[in-house]
Amino acid sequence: MRRLFMLTANQKEQHIYFIGIGGISMSALAEILLSRGIRVSGTDVKESNVTRHLQQLGVQVNFGHRAENITDDVTMVVYTAAIHEDNPELMAAREKSIPVIDRAQLLGDIMAEYAYSIAVAGTHGKTTTTSMVSEILLAAQKDPTITVGGFLPAIQSNLRVGHSPYFVAEACEYFDSFLRFNPYIGVILNVESDHLDYFKNLENIRRSFHAYAGRIPEKGLLVIHDSIDRLAELTEGLVCRVETFGLSDKADWTAKNIVHAPDGRNNFSVCYHGEILGTVHLHVPGEHNITNALAAIASAHYLGIPFAEIVQGMEHYAGTDRRFQRKGEKDGIQVIDDYAHHPTEIKATLAAAKNIDHRTTWCVFQPHTYSRTRFLFEEFGEAFGDADEIIIADIFAARETDDGLVSARELAQRIAQTGKSARYVGDFDAICAYLKEHCQPGDLLLTVGAGDVYKIGENFLK
Repeated sequence: MRRLFMLTANQKEQHIYFIGIGGISMSALAEILLSRGIRVSGTDVKESNVTRHLQQLGVQVNFGHRAENITDDVTMVVYTAAIHEDNPELMAAREKSIPVIDRAQLLGDIMAEYAYSIAVAGTHGKTTTTSMVSEILLAAQKDPTITVGGFLPAIQSNLRVGHSPYFVAEACEYFDSFLRFNPYIGVILNVESDHLDYFKNLENIRRSFHAYAGRIPEKGLLVIHDSIDRLAELTEGLVCRVETFGLSDKADWTAKNIVHAPDGRNNFSVCYHGEILGTVHLHVPGEHNITNALAAIASAHYLGIPFAEIVQGMEHYAGTDRRFQRKGEKDGIQVIDDYAHHPTEIKATLAAAKNIDHRTTWCVFQPHTYSRTRFLFEEFGEAFGDADEIIIADIFAARETDDGLVSARELAQRIAQTGKSARYVGDFDAICAYLKEHCQPGDLLLTVGAGDVYKIGENFLK
């Protein structure tokens, strides 16, 4: 694919404007360009920690989308899929014949400047696995550039600007964004139904992932989970090397001698083509995180990183913001927050919680978007088998409006049909009050969802 953005000798004369600059990915791209001496500005709906950070770096941030924000000195405008065609700034840029580029294209163009780019794709686990790869590269002193979809404590940010050929990024499938990338190493963690408002069905999702794998060059590597249904279809016709990972003996990379510690940590031996390379100590729980670790290890191994440095990186990884994040404890009740917003993710989170010593598992779930809740309604209804008490909050609308076709109350009723104790409470203050009244010492409270459900746990701790 033709690159639309390239660094030039007169890059200091460029002025790149970001519509939606406060987004976690958009802000990272803005910082990368800023670090290269390019003038950056942008717009967002409201002030946030991200916009304040950008302002401290000297970025002009406007609040509220207005045509007059697109001044004549703007040389390129970057926008996201969430920006509609009738956005006044996007319309103004086109009226002025200013080049416009979407976020995914810009990320792909920047990625193309790095010889060793690693892009992590999959329906679940992208942020965790990207963070694990990042920790390994940091331990190996490779000075990588990192852009991750969450706060990574090791870099105290979602972004690190390095000065080497190594680049690590998440590869989101939504709107086929990852088809703008040409990674040296591409990872596919899983392929399941999601974003059906765009893809419509699983077969379209599978075709998209196959196309993503096809963008990896001949000397590159595809790292793919061996449990993916009809795996051969996704690897058919690829020119790159393919290595599988998983917990079966058939995978190229697998884990042996798995030990789940009472605090939720995992210890396991890494096995490559039948040979045990050594032991990894993982500070995050769940078998899904063991497979995430295997994908990260396989990627690092292909880059020639010694196993001792891989172990060091994995030992240092203690989790990412909102990924099974331990928020604290009050009155003997542990509070953990997780970003899970898909039925498979919810199952994995609750399965991981079983490995932690506790009494009753409370799960407060905030559904994320009306479309996802509607499309996966039955799957959500069956996802809470490992929870004892389930509370459903109001649906987090994100970019959508209530279409009246599904509700949080209906979801709670569907979950209750499985015999679980499930109830709709909706309001955050009411949920917090209910938890304070009913949670007991020794219980585990999980706040789950991709919206702002974490606030319930934080308020409970207060």
